Parts: sequence; structure tokens; C-alpha cells
Amino acid sequence: MNIRQLLALSLLIALAPLARAQVPERTIDEIKAEALARAERGAYPLGGLDPKDVAEALSLIKTRDRDDWARGWSQVARRYEEEGMRASSAGAAAAAYKRAWRLYYFAQWPIPNSEGKRAAYQRALDAYAKYGQALQPALNTVRIPFEGSSIVAYMRFPKGVSAPVPMILAISGLDSRKETVAESYEQILQHGVGFIAVDGPGTGQAPIKVSPTADRMFSAVLDYLAADPRVDRSRIIVSGVSFGAYWAAKLAITEKARLLGSVAQSPPVDETFSVPFLRHTLGNREYLFDLVPAFLGVYEGVQSVEDLERVGPAMSLKAMGLLQKPTTPMLVVGGARDTQVPIADLELLMRSGDVPKDAWINPSGGHLGREARGWTDPVIFSKVIIPWELRLIERSRP
Repeated sequence: MNIRQLLALSLLIALAPLARAQVPERTIDEIKAEALARAERGAYPLGGLDPKDVAEALSLIKTRDRDDWARGWSQVARRYEEEGMRASSAGAAAAAYKRAWRLYYFAQWPIPNSEGKRAAYQRALDAYAKYGQALQPALNTVRIPFEGSSIVAYMRFPKGVSAPVPMILAISGLDSRKETVAESYEQILQHGVGFIAVDGPGTGQAPIKVSPTADRMFSAVLDYLAADPRVDRSRIIVSGVSFGAYWAAKLAITEKARLLGSVAQSPPVDETFSVPFLRHTLGNREYLFDLVPAFLGVYEGVQSVEDLERVGPAMSLKAMGLLQKPTTPMLVVGGARDTQVPIADLELLMRSGDVPKDAWINPSGGHLGREARGWTDPVIFSKVIIPWELRLIERSRP
């Protein structure tokens, strides 16, 4: 063992007792106070929720029991669902179903790991489908055959465009869903660009869980897009948020030939998957609550933190030997104060590959580059991510 390995081992031994002493999870009263504060400033994961609806739902929740959580949010959501059924116009129905979807979605947050949360997730899907039916242009649900099952995705094309169009392959994160990223990309339609939104492995309706080979799921989506005559197969950009950005970064390498570009927003790359960082981040207060169950729920064959420590390091793109390979053009987005994905991972990605990369790093930003006020998810999409994608698409115009 050389001196560098000895130093690393010494550091692991020194950090282990401290790392095991995780920050206690928020109590239900702390969760309620923090959730309402985030709703009032439009912060994740409550962006788009009406603070009055949030306050009402929280008043119905008394404990940290998962079904109690789901029940409170679902009670408020059901009122908007019923309002959508009674609506006299498509616009009014869409607005009501959208509010119902957001509330049911948060009823199952961060993952549907109880009977009540699973029921809420299904109702969220139903409400979003009804909302999507009222949109113009339409939001279509597609099922892509995959390993004896199917990949469920949403596709939207710009209105009134007949020629093959550029497409965004949008991938959700650990606790976001394809519905969330579909909403983020709604604004790109006006620029003549379509999108397909997919749940990340282990989340939502994804047919497989996280593993070192789970990116094969997105290769199947690219196969599907290549066969669709409405899609300009030479101008497909992959975009991922958080864990979805991991897949976007990996695909920028493994699917370079089929991608015009890649957007990776706070991508885990290497250190995120290390045992010291994993131990450090569990109990993270930037995450509202239940980060550990969210992590455990997405990985294949993982039942405990010890399992996660065993399989996590194999997910590193550095350990896979991918980082020195050619990549498609990339935009890397993040926050210098991110406590969920270390800025070192973004810096490593920026230094890797064979082409210059663009970066937008918010020095005051947390995960995904967010700030408490100002740089919210919609603002980052509208002012940073989508303009970069449009410039790349424009430069590639025949």
C-alpha cells in the first residue's frame, strides 16, 4: 500500500464515527414549517403549489406516518379533482386537474412507499393525464417496448410544425418525475422543439431500477425516437436533473453519436457515490425529509444503507473509465453550495472528455443551482438551460 492509499484509509477511519452520526431527520412540526416556508417562496419541492393549499394540507397532518402525510395532501387534491370533473370548459378543467396533480404528487413525495402514498401516486398520474388531454398541442402518453415491459413516456410536439423537429429527451431525478420535467419543457414548444419526458430508473413508472447498466433504458428511447418520422434524429439533446443528470452525463459519452448535446444539472459523477460522501449526505437538511428511503427505493437489490455503500461506488463514471472518452457538447449546471452533489463532481466532469464544455455555476446556489429567492427551477430553465439548447439547435441547422 502506497502513501496515498494510507492517507486515504486514515481519512476514512477518522471520518467514519462522525459520518455515522447522521443529522436527525426533521420532526413533523419542522417539516410543516419548512414546507410552508418553501411554498411561500416557490422553492423545491413545493414550487407551483398554492401556499393556501399547502397550509390546509399541513393542518390535516399530525404525524410523520406516511399514510397520514398522503391523506392530508390527497384530501385537498380531491377537491380540485372534483372541480375538474364539473368544469364547464377545457381550460378550467385543465387548471383544476393541474392543481390536483401537484397536490397528489406531493402526497406521495419523495417516493410512494406506503399504501396511501401509492394510491396518491396513481391519482397523480390520473390527474396529470386528464390535464394533458386538455393541452394544446396535446400531451401524448407513449409506451416503448423494453425487456418484456415498457417505458412510459410523455411526448409533445410543437403546434403547426410539419417538418421533422428537434427533440429534448428529458430525464427526471431522484424524487422528481416525468410529469415535473414535462412541465419544465412546456415552454420550449413555442420555439419549434418537441420533447419526450421519461422517469429515471427506479422512479415513477420506470421499468428498471438504478444499476451500472440502467442507461440501456434511454438507449431504447433513442431507438424509438430514431424510428419516428416526426423527429429530427440529428438534433436530439438529452437533459437531466440531479440523478437524471447522471444519466445525461453518461449518455453524452456512451450515446455521443446519436446526441447533438447534453444538459447535466447537478450531475453525480464520482465523489457523490463514495462511501464518505454518502455517509456525510444522509440526513441532509437541503432535502426536505426522507432522503435515505428515497435513495434506497431507486437502487436494484438495495435494502439498507450498508447495501447502498456496497453498490454506490460502482456507479462512478470515473470508476467505469468513461471520463476520458469523447463526449457530445455539454452544459453543466449547478450550485457551489450544493450539499447533495459536491461541486467537485461538476469540476471533474468539466475537465474530462475531448471538447470544451459550457457551465453555469451559481456561487450562492444549492442543489441544481437553486437559491431561496430568484434562481428557482423555472427561472433556471427559462434563462439558462433552454436558451443554451436553442443556440445549439440553431447552430446545427442544415
